[in-house]
Amino acid sequence: MTNRAIHRLVAACDWFNQARPWNHNHHYHRWLMRQLPRRFDAALDVGCGSGVLARLLAGRADTVLGVDRDEAIIAQARPAANVRYIVADALTLPDDHYQVITCVAALHHLPLEPALTRFRDWLAPGGTLVVIGLTQPATIGDHLLAAAAVPANLLVSLAHGKATAPVAMSAPVKTPTTTLPALRAQARGILPGARVRRRLFWRYTLVYRHPSSQ
Repeated sequence: MTNRAIHRLVAACDWFNQARPWNHNHHYHRWLMRQLPRRFDAALDVGCGSGVLARLLAGRADTVLGVDRDEAIIAQARPAANVRYIVADALTLPDDHYQVITCVAALHHLPLEPALTRFRDWLAPGGTLVVIGLTQPATIGDHLLAAAAVPANLLVSLAHGKATAPVAMSAPVKTPTTTLPALRAQARGILPGARVRRRLFWRYTLVYRHPSSQ
């Protein structure tokens, strides 16, 4: 299956989802939370959007910092007592340490090597980084999983789609250019031991646990 055909399938799914919308990224939030400790102090959510994940993190964290470059969507983020939202490029944040860093559908908007390096350096000893992202389809496995995602997308939309659409980004959406093998190679050098997996709905996941001792 060619990239052009995949883009047409994704567009068809988007059209179908307009009637019963749901969010591919939110679909993985429950899985993401299972990768994290029951309690942690500081968390950073990169590309926080309207703050859905940041508020989930707030249920376990002492403090959560949500950062996004999209000023309009940050303005729609619902507040929480221990969540702070800021409009900024994540890589310009001052150095700090977090027990948890999350990045959902935002890594392909950032330069890959500098972003992974900063995330690693910001993790406190024993901290956890979880990325849910998008890559450029390149391998047979990518294309097969993309094809399998189409009927799965329709079934989930029928079962769980809602009458009200999720809050959408107003900033331009960037098409991913990095392939999964290339991302794995970068992660191998910067985040030793990171687990990278293909997932349904045109996503991959990356989980990295920082060593407890420096």
